[in-house]
Amino acid sequence: MALIEVRDIHKVYHMGEVEVRALQGVTLDIEGGDYVAIMGPSGSGKSTLMNLIGCLDTPTEGSYLLDGEDVSHLSPDRLAAVRNRQIGFVFQQFNLLPRASALQNVELPLVYGGAGNTREPAMRSLERVGLGDRAHHRPRELSGGEQQRVAIARALVNNPNIVLADEPTGNLDTRTGEEILVLFDELNADGITMVVVTHDARVAGGTRRIVRFVDGNIDTDQINHQGAPGGNHA
Repeated sequence: MALIEVRDIHKVYHMGEVEVRALQGVTLDIEGGDYVAIMGPSGSGKSTLMNLIGCLDTPTEGSYLLDGEDVSHLSPDRLAAVRNRQIGFVFQQFNLLPRASALQNVELPLVYGGAGNTREPAMRSLERVGLGDRAHHRPRELSGGEQQRVAIARALVNNPNIVLADEPTGNLDTRTGEEILVLFDELNADGITMVVVTHDARVAGGTRRIVRFVDGNIDTDQINHQGAPGGNHA
């Protein structure tokens, strides 16, 4: 059984009288521990699929099993609980609270989940991404790469088995982006399932598998023989 099982997923949005079919019968399996790049032009459906996989949205039709649980039509509260327990998110815009320290930003998912002890696991997560010494700095006192590392630490703090990343290097210079990709390689080597939405062939080059979307469906799904394990990002 795959960790992520998407079956004949359709997603339709209504914008006034206009019907937008963002996904048109997508079927996709992702095994635990895989490292997958999802690529495609703007409007191809890749971000919509990411939102569905991440339990940020539900399909119009079709089913989605996450680790054996059908989450296709859960209530918003139950979807939030699944997200908090199993999925970490990394975005192009780091989405950090500007007035909070790095440590406080990383603590947020623990606070939302009702954890009693938040400081120690948040500190461990910062140390995991090499920022233990920057815990009390606010985002404006950090470089772009450090801010993205804080965002990654926040994604990891609940020990998710899946990390979803949407254009994670889009706001970073080439060298800093490479550092983030090396970190992703290390996380995948630790057994975390990585799914990355990207326009960047360099980002996709270190993954195990590249899925390309066109017009709301999968165009190609190929093993990347040049990619992980170990990655191409060293």
